[in-house]
Amino acid sequence: MTEILSDSAADERLTPGWTRSGTVISREVELASFPQAIEVVDRVAVLAEAADHHPDIDIRWRTLTFRLSTHSAGGLTAKDFSLASQIDSVISAL
Repeated sequence: MTEILSDSAADERLTPGWTRSGTVISREVELASFPQAIEVVDRVAVLAEAADHHPDIDIRWRTLTFRLSTHSAGGLTAKDFSLASQIDSVISAL
């Protein structure tokens, strides 16, 4: 089973743009256009599928909100922060 991170360990792993609320980390990003937002979602979907770890994604026109938590473990794990880093890479590559 994947190890749940303590609150302090989770806070230490947060990178700019991400916030933590209990057992969830989230990031909101505004893209230049709706098509660009969907492109980001498509790229993240490929990464999430490869990692077998799927974020909750809220799409509001060109604003995306990503939420990560390892539901099967009941909290935040290294998997969440790994995928968060990959999401950051997708966004910074635009």
